[in-house]
Amino acid sequence: MATAAGTFKSREDHRKQIELEEARKAGLAPAEVDEDGKEINPHIPQYMSSAPWYLNAERPSLKHQRKWKSDPNYTKSWYDRGAKIFQADKYRKGACENCGAMTHSSKSCMERPRKIGAKFTNKHIAPDEKIESFELDYDGKRDRWNGYDATSYALVIERYEARDSARRTFLKEQQLKKLEEKNNLPDGEGGPSDEEEDDDDDLRVDEAKVDESKQMDFAKVEKRVRTTGGGSTGTVRNLRIREDTAKYLLNLDVNSAHYDPKTRSMREDPLPDADPNEKFYGGDNQHRNSGQALEFKQLNIHAWEAFDKGQDIHMQAAPSQAELLYKNFKVIKEKLKSQTKDTILEKYGNAAAKEELPPELLLGQTEREVEYDRAGRIVKGQEFSLPKSKYEEDVYINNHTTVWGSWWKDHQWGYKCCRQTIRNSYCTGTAGIEAAEAATDLMKANMARKGATSDAETDLPSEERRMATWGTDIPDDLVLDEAKLAEALKKEDERKREERDERKRKYNVRWNDEVTPEDMEAYRMKKIHHDDPMKDFLS
Repeated sequence: MATAAGTFKSREDHRKQIELEEARKAGLAPAEVDEDGKEINPHIPQYMSSAPWYLNAERPSLKHQRKWKSDPNYTKSWYDRGAKIFQADKYRKGACENCGAMTHSSKSCMERPRKIGAKFTNKHIAPDEKIESFELDYDGKRDRWNGYDATSYALVIERYEARDSARRTFLKEQQLKKLEEKNNLPDGEGGPSDEEEDDDDDLRVDEAKVDESKQMDFAKVEKRVRTTGGGSTGTVRNLRIREDTAKYLLNLDVNSAHYDPKTRSMREDPLPDADPNEKFYGGDNQHRNSGQALEFKQLNIHAWEAFDKGQDIHMQAAPSQAELLYKNFKVIKEKLKSQTKDTILEKYGNAAAKEELPPELLLGQTEREVEYDRAGRIVKGQEFSLPKSKYEEDVYINNHTTVWGSWWKDHQWGYKCCRQTIRNSYCTGTAGIEAAEAATDLMKANMARKGATSDAETDLPSEERRMATWGTDIPDDLVLDEAKLAEALKKEDERKREERDERKRKYNVRWNDEVTPEDMEAYRMKKIHHDDPMKDFLS
């Protein structure tokens, strides 16, 4: 515990110290006292109660846990409201022009503006106010009750006591008046009415409230706490009437309802087989599952389920919002139920509201003759009805005379009336069919003409097809002039030298776009192939 640090103890002294600490925690020994004579809670752990070695604490204390550096500028005093310090006889330079006080200017003067200020009249000079300035810490600036005079609350108490005394006097007078009127009535006349009886009951209730303070305090139980760690001492009012039997004494069977002495609760019924008319206590669950407790339980469940589904709702943080959302949920749920019911009635009808069915239909008997064959098919006596689907049938749109899907061609559905394959197209009738056939014939003719043109180009002489032009492949039967090829190679070398050295390039460049087969062959021979492994040795 909070002992002096650094003192050596033997094993026996250490054991005694531990026993003493345990006894203090159990309340069998008095609590330890610090330097100021205050008791130290025995449940404080040792690492908090033991002082550091550099403080040289000789006795146990908790000063090292408190704020020992006090702010010298902090003060708990407050402004002296309405205090005056000096009363001048004449106006002073720099004072308020309205009242003559030196502590404020005419702009911030709180007096009524005078017709002629004190600066000019030099009369009725107001005294100077007492101006104080305090340096408060963080808590002092935010203390709502700083400067509050507790004695001013005595006026509130006196006002309420005067009101209560006047009320008691008035009730006494009313009661005496009623007694006098009752005594003055002749014998045999009607008794008191219901309103008078209600007034008498109110008077008796008020009288009971007035005399409550004079009753004996038999319902008060003194609660004594042994140590500081156990709690505070005081009186606790017992709300149970002593004449009633305690709930744990209703059934002494060990296997009966469980009683929790800490919370004083017994949730199950201690006497489940007894007559419910004679029982005054049926367990705490009787109150938990009835009245507003059940509604509050449903409200909590709704808040939990809504929070799990992603809504920002919390029963403890925003109870009003949770209750409003629960009310809206119930209204929407009832509307949805009624809407679902109306939809079902509209679709299937209400058999209860219709007329009664004929007896032959209820009993399954009729005089109508029906003939069947060996396979069970109806031969005579009942017309064959085609089954209908849930979709609309034989509905024609956009001037069509057939439905969608009545025409099939080239893996596409369409309308048979106009042979169109577009779903929501407008019907064009026979003219549309003829226009589509004409467009098809024209397309086939164009394709045939294009094929004939390509065949004619294929039948051209081989000399014209095998001309060595720029950008084409090299024909197999190409014949080149050796002199022209040597000249073309020289031109290609000069062109490459100019590309390597920009200074040799002339200012005026003539460009010849006529490419001969020899020029093309020279370009191919001098061209560097980047994939060639011998390209570095060609230069």
